[in-house]
Amino acid sequence: MKRVRVVVVGAGVVGFSTAVCIAEALPFCSVTLLAERFSPDTTSDGAAGIVVAAKFPDIPLERQKRWFKNSFDHLLAIAQSQHSPEAGVMLSSGWQVFKDVPDEKKPYWSELVIGFRYMTDSELKRFPDHKFGQAFTTVKCECSSYLPWLEKRFRKAGGQVEQRKVNSLQELSSSYDIIVNCSGLGSKLLAGDNQVHPVRGQVLKVEAPWLHHFIRDGDGKTYIYPGIRCVTIGGTRQEGDWRLQVDGGDTRGILERCSALEPSISKAKVLSEWVGLRPSRRNPRVEREVVQLQGRRVPVVHNYGHGSWGVTLAWGTALDALGLVRQCLHEMPLQAKL
Repeated sequence: MKRVRVVVVGAGVVGFSTAVCIAEALPFCSVTLLAERFSPDTTSDGAAGIVVAAKFPDIPLERQKRWFKNSFDHLLAIAQSQHSPEAGVMLSSGWQVFKDVPDEKKPYWSELVIGFRYMTDSELKRFPDHKFGQAFTTVKCECSSYLPWLEKRFRKAGGQVEQRKVNSLQELSSSYDIIVNCSGLGSKLLAGDNQVHPVRGQVLKVEAPWLHHFIRDGDGKTYIYPGIRCVTIGGTRQEGDWRLQVDGGDTRGILERCSALEPSISKAKVLSEWVGLRPSRRNPRVEREVVQLQGRRVPVVHNYGHGSWGVTLAWGTALDALGLVRQCLHEMPLQAKL
């Protein structure tokens, strides 16, 4: 029986998570990951990587819960293992604060993180502009360590990695039996998807070893996330903005807003500034289709469009993508497997 050839396009956190899930679960498949850019040059590398989520409008809540739970449990197991330092995954406790009491005081993921509770009045005193807050422990995943760790795990499972730009799915059709598209913003071109668009994010890495708790404004635009080597502060959410240059005005705005939340930030040394384009969509696309490519009907599994929630949901949607690959295998004509 010949090995079924699977290709995964994209080397961000969604691409590598998906490739690892497929390679480890389906050893009879030959899995290749193709990408133009790898860590440290992916959008995932700049992500603060804190595991919280927003709700997508058109995806059943049970499915979103499953994505979150599977990702959280996967990352928590790493954080509590000997792999934690190498993988860049750690537990992180802190506060999410709101200027007004939100309609939904308890997000759908509140029972999946650790120790979720409402902040007390005395805790809220240090945030005078905020009326409501949540305290909890979650996981933080630093992709500059996590992606190389996933790549190592993928290669150990027999996966192949190749650096090349994929301009169209057509060019893959003769070499592979199943295509898995995790190309993020690249799906605009590869999948002809006009729904996917950039949301520009700018963050700073600062030296502030005295900070041990995250602080996140509920609007998602201002946050302070202590990590293993430095603190990530941000940020921006600029819809439809393709600029990859650092904007001095944004840097000043970030420092100002974060210093208002945590005054000691004004004493922190700025180590670096980073800009990335989040691949956003009204809802992530995790589904399969059959595409006519060069006279062949080729199954394509899509897993992209996570926006700001790539690290949060990557393992959960990767497991869904694995299930879709299994369906493709099940429906393949026998001669394709021989």
